[in-house]
Amino acid sequence: MRFHNITKDDMLNGDGLRVVLWVSGCNHCCQGCQNPITWDPNGGLLFDQKAKEEVMRELDKEYISGITFSGGDPLHPRNLSEVTELAKEIRERYPRKTIWLYTGSMWEEIQNLEIVRYLDILVDGEFIAEKLDKTLHWKGSANQRVIEVQETLKTGKIVLHERSEE
Repeated sequence: MRFHNITKDDMLNGDGLRVVLWVSGCNHCCQGCQNPITWDPNGGLLFDQKAKEEVMRELDKEYISGITFSGGDPLHPRNLSEVTELAKEIRERYPRKTIWLYTGSMWEEIQNLEIVRYLDILVDGEFIAEKLDKTLHWKGSANQRVIEVQETLKTGKIVLHERSEE
């Protein structure tokens, strides 16, 4: 897996202060994407042990609410296995921290992936420039959904995050 950046103390990509891992690789290539530099799966840097330790050092901080996986697409075929393993390790090591993930894929397409078990919030759907709405929390276009993953798994029906529609 490759990545472009590890953002610290981020408040724009999920609830609270977060670490954001911006992975490389995206097949959605949405028109108007804020991060087209992350589309190339061969771009950026190798996510090695040093990068992983940097993420964990940030998550060790009491005031950090959790991690957000973004990019690119964390569910791109070149990312899925490593992001899943990293999410699993974070869930085990930091059970009180939240895990958010942004993907252009739809919940219905990915709901059976292993990684879903470790997520708190999933922001799904491709960015559609014509549906851009800067008043929405944690998503760029009105078609995207901010899904409460564990409640959705329990009920079998999509449960949206309360503040996502404000």
